[in-house]
Order: sequence, then structure tokens, then C-alpha cells
Amino acid sequence: MRIVVVGRGLIGSAAARHLALAGHEVLLVGPSEPGEKASHRGVFASHYDQARITRGLDEDPFWSAVSRASIARYRALERVSGVPFYHPVGALLTGAAGGRIEAVGAVQRNAGVAAEKLEAAALAARFPYFQFAPDTLGYFEAQEAGWINPRAMVRAQGVAASHAGARILDAEVLGLEEGGEGVLIRLAGETLAADRVLVAAGGFSPQLVDVDLRVLARTITLFEVSDAQAAELAAQPSLIRFHPDGHETYLLPPVRYSDGKPYLKLGGEPEDVEVSGAAIGDWFRSGGSEAVSAQSETEFRALMPGVAVKSIYRDACVVSYSANTLPVLKQLSERVSVACGGCGKAAKNADELGRIAGQILLGQGDAGYEAALL
Repeated sequence: MRIVVVGRGLIGSAAARHLALAGHEVLLVGPSEPGEKASHRGVFASHYDQARITRGLDEDPFWSAVSRASIARYRALERVSGVPFYHPVGALLTGAAGGRIEAVGAVQRNAGVAAEKLEAAALAARFPYFQFAPDTLGYFEAQEAGWINPRAMVRAQGVAASHAGARILDAEVLGLEEGGEGVLIRLAGETLAADRVLVAAGGFSPQLVDVDLRVLARTITLFEVSDAQAAELAAQPSLIRFHPDGHETYLLPPVRYSDGKPYLKLGGEPEDVEVSGAAIGDWFRSGGSEAVSAQSETEFRALMPGVAVKSIYRDACVVSYSANTLPVLKQLSERVSVACGGCGKAAKNADELGRIAGQILLGQGDAGYEAALL
């Protein structure tokens, strides 16, 4: 069966690998990362980054399950591809006792995720560089959790998919047309034919297929630290904070970016701003919200007052949400399926989402997840 996967991001590249391993003729289509965001007029992807949190802990059993399934395959993917991307430094989830953090504890207990429950005094002793409120409760997942490099993970998936027989085409898909005998995929100056198509184009998926998706603007803020300070914080885990007003923020430990400098990354918006159509590209080119970045700076300095910040940089990305805050993994027709709606959680579990998406495209479903996705 000739299958075209549209979207060379985290989920699409994973799906291409799993489909190729299953023996299908797979073509993975999508543009490479642009060299200059400000002048780029094509599509973007949110995996253009050096660090994303990975963890088995979550408020929702589904997200916890797909994350743990993906994490279990990280090392094998690194070995097959020769591309390292996984850094298991641990992950800490915190919140006010009685709030959202209690749902994390319930999933931890029910799923048997190896994690330690820590109250305020224990948190202060274990992580002295963080300043938490007195009523803070935390769950620390020391093993297997941490962070991944999403750029490197996409590269690893592409290499592994190629080893399995998939082909990769650096091009932007402009449209699809389904007929009685297959699907035509329109590129600039070329049309491809496929038996089946999986659209995994993130926030740009609604421009190709009919899918109900809210695309939300997000701003990330990077805080440069010295090499010496980065070394001091080498054991710092990834951090997620559930705030009393309901929103959440996250913090990555020092990660060296392409300019050679170490940065801590903080993200998370107090309010959702929806973007669509051409506005998505405009948002990526904007560099993010100055106001949101200022709020992030205030939070960062209160959370880690002992850290000396050398410079601050902000950037823009997007997250895509479905109505039920679960991924959209479904057949749209006999020949076209879609895999999108990562809800800000898809990077770490993209390998399992890609595997499920491939099963659904083939009409095989996945008994382990079907009920949750309905």
C-alpha cells in the first residue's frame, strides 16, 4: 500500500517510521525548518526547539499511558538512528495541595508510575534553588522523566524511517483531493498519488482537512545563564507548576542552544489567544508576546532568585487543542486520516501517537485507546 504522511513533525515522522516498519510503501512529505523565521512565508512547526519536558506523570490517564509507551522506546530509537535526544534528569510536578496536583497523584497511584510525593519542607530540602509557596505539594518522577530535544527526535525518526524503507520529500503540501481510486496530493509544481494519506500537520492541519481544532498562540522565554551556573544546575529536573488560578507553567533546566549558550526555558500562558489561517504564520514570525514574556520573567525571578540571568530572549510557537483535550486520531474517510491536536503534550508521546495514527489509517484501530479517544 502506498501511503503519504503529510507533516514531518513529531507525530508525522513517528507514524512514517511505524508504517514503514509494517512493510508499507511510505512517503513522508513536509518542509524542513526555515533558516530565517522572520522572512519565511510557508508553514511552521512547533518542534523547532531544543528542549521539551518528558514524563510519565499526568493528570489524565490517557496522556500518562501514551507518554510511558513512548518513553519505553526512546533508547531503541536512539540506537537505530544514531541520534541522541533523550535526557532523563527527572521531572517535578507541583501545585497547591487540594488543587490540580491531586489528579496527578491519583494517576500516579492507579498507573503505578514510580514517583515520590513531597510536601513543602521536603521540596525545599531536595530542590533548594526553587522557591515554592508553603502549601506546595509535589510529585517527583526521578527515573525516565526529564527532557527531550524535539529537533533531534524528529531527525531520529526520519533516519529510522529511512532505514525501514520510507522516503522523505522536502516540500509543502498545498491541498488534497480524494477520488475513487486514491488521493491526489498537490505540491508546488507537482502532484503525487497515494492509496491513503495521513495528515499530521499540527496547527496547519485544518488548512488541508476538515478537523475541529483550536490553535493557540504561545510565548516561550529563554533565560541565559553562565556556563558555571549551568553546571551548578546540572541536576535540576524539568518542572511543571499548576497555579491556583488554573493555568500552568513549565521550566526546563539549562539546555545549550544552537548559539552555544545555556538557557533555562519558561513557558505557559495565563490566557488563551486563538490564531487561525494566515495569522498562524504571522504569530510565528512575531517572536511572541512581550507582555507574556515579562510575566514569565517575573515568575522566573521569584522561582529561582539565586540565578544570575545574563540575557533574555523570547520566541513564538503554537499549541493545538481538540474539544475534549485529547489528540485527534481518526479516519476522516476511507482513504484519509488525521493525527493532530497534541494539546501541548504531544512532543514526549509522539512516538506512540504516531503508532496509533498508523493503525487507525489502516483501519485496524487500537483497542488499548479507542474508548478514551471517542
